[in-house]
Amino acid sequence: MIRNNNNPRILFRTINQLLHFSPASNGPVNASLSICEEFATFFNEKMTDIRSSISKTLGPIQDPALFSPQYTMNSFNKINKVELHKILSCLGNATCVLDPIPTYFFKEVIENIFLMVLDIVNLSLATGVFPETFKTAVIKPQLKKHNLDSSVLSNYRPISNIPFMSKILEKAVFRQINDFLMGNNIYEKFQSGFRQGHSTETALVKVVNDLRISMDINNISVLVLLDLSAAFDTVDHDILLNRLKEYTGLTGTVLNWFKTYLKGRKYFISLGDHVSGVHDIHFGVPQGSVLGPLLFSLYMLPLGKIIAEHGVSFHSYADDTQLCVYISVGPEDPGAVNKLVNCLAGIVSWMNRHFLKLNEDKSEILLVGNELQRKKVLNSLGNLALQTKTEVKNLGVILDSELTFKAHIDNVVKTAFFHLRNIARVRPFLNFEDAKKLTHAFIFSHLDYCNALLIGLPKKTIERLQLVQNAAARVVTHARKFAHITPIFADLHWLPVSFRIDYKILLLVFKALNGQAPLYISECLTVYIPNRSLRSSGSTLLNIPMAKYKKYGQAAFCFYAPKTWNKLPINIRQASSLKSS
Repeated sequence: MIRNNNNPRILFRTINQLLHFSPASNGPVNASLSICEEFATFFNEKMTDIRSSISKTLGPIQDPALFSPQYTMNSFNKINKVELHKILSCLGNATCVLDPIPTYFFKEVIENIFLMVLDIVNLSLATGVFPETFKTAVIKPQLKKHNLDSSVLSNYRPISNIPFMSKILEKAVFRQINDFLMGNNIYEKFQSGFRQGHSTETALVKVVNDLRISMDINNISVLVLLDLSAAFDTVDHDILLNRLKEYTGLTGTVLNWFKTYLKGRKYFISLGDHVSGVHDIHFGVPQGSVLGPLLFSLYMLPLGKIIAEHGVSFHSYADDTQLCVYISVGPEDPGAVNKLVNCLAGIVSWMNRHFLKLNEDKSEILLVGNELQRKKVLNSLGNLALQTKTEVKNLGVILDSELTFKAHIDNVVKTAFFHLRNIARVRPFLNFEDAKKLTHAFIFSHLDYCNALLIGLPKKTIERLQLVQNAAARVVTHARKFAHITPIFADLHWLPVSFRIDYKILLLVFKALNGQAPLYISECLTVYIPNRSLRSSGSTLLNIPMAKYKKYGQAAFCFYAPKTWNKLPINIRQASSLKSS
């Protein structure tokens, strides 16, 4: 209908109905009171078992001294009407069963209760007390993956659904705490989860760039992916509060607010019309909350210091609770493997002391580099050799031992064509704009995800992705199979795949040069300074690392200026004049 022209939810719901797709079940089909209680008991016992299985004979907790906080934050600032409007605008419309009215209706009548909401938030900030009525969470178990057996309780994760007023208050606190942490450089540099300007793509660009540089100097990289089991749910509240005080400098009213936020929380399970009894929460930070990811990142803060002391590189992403540890091993440096082994032992020891458990079944090792040298390093890994793989999946991207990305591209092509066939089935019922929306949602989301990693790959490899885009263009425009594709792209305003990769790299360069990218990305760029005075001296040219081994040199994250430079938007071209290879 015309009134739903701009409603994507209706569009995707209709497509699912036409394709006979049923939404993934979030809970057991036959929900009942007894099943709700089973879930509540299971989640409680799971957390208790994890904590009890962790050794408590390692002595008292002694974190390395990162720094003595130079700055402290002992009180919150009251928020004004403008700030409250900003908070409301960035929160979604999800409604909790504990909310007295639906969230969408709450936003519609907000002007009538605006001052009351503002008073509630400011009173909590001023007194340092989190209201008791906001401490109860509704947990709706969700399958970890849609294809898992819905009858097995261990296949579910507990997602907290909290009252909307709690989200408003948490968001107000988050904004002030985040400004304090960023202003005083307290965040872990190599932690990319839930931080402005950081993403899974920037994290992977940094890691893959380091791996490629190691290949350029003929070294082998040992990449270890560590996965935490139920990490958010086993956080110890006393340790976390100590971390907030001793490491981040939160004191006074602010520290007391977090103490009342963490202590005395409760939850119950909700499935359909059935709910369990109310249970106490003695540890963990609520998944699905605004502050949960931030608190977990601060809980993990000392771990970066421990890893750095072993001379090992790492990167973490709190949302996926995945830790990526890697080291470059040279032909004449056999001791580097021992550094990594000792580092892993230190990580395990630290996590045991902090009630965090590594999921050994999901921990993987990848050797990156020359095949002959990989075999030599493999022999020196000892028991760790059993966990080595030829391919590993890190934050949705499949990495292989030679960084060819063939397996990743195979997966992208397979997934994209699956969705494209479904779009083709319903294309006769769609108008042009809706067809474009579906294509961007289901095809380009896969083609563009982390495509900065594909820079420098052979044209033949990228061509497979281009075939997907060509097919998508023909489906959208009803073009003939052998119609010339360039005019079609021009009409659709679509850049070809190779151009999209170049554009992503240039966009990262632009952000890095203008302070909008993570520090670890900006540090990959070095300004070119000529040995003598040249006309180009003030052009902000960038150095291009010289590759010792030509085979891998073009793949390094060197920000080469493509031939299409002059065809890109003017704001990107003006960011910097890049030195052409």
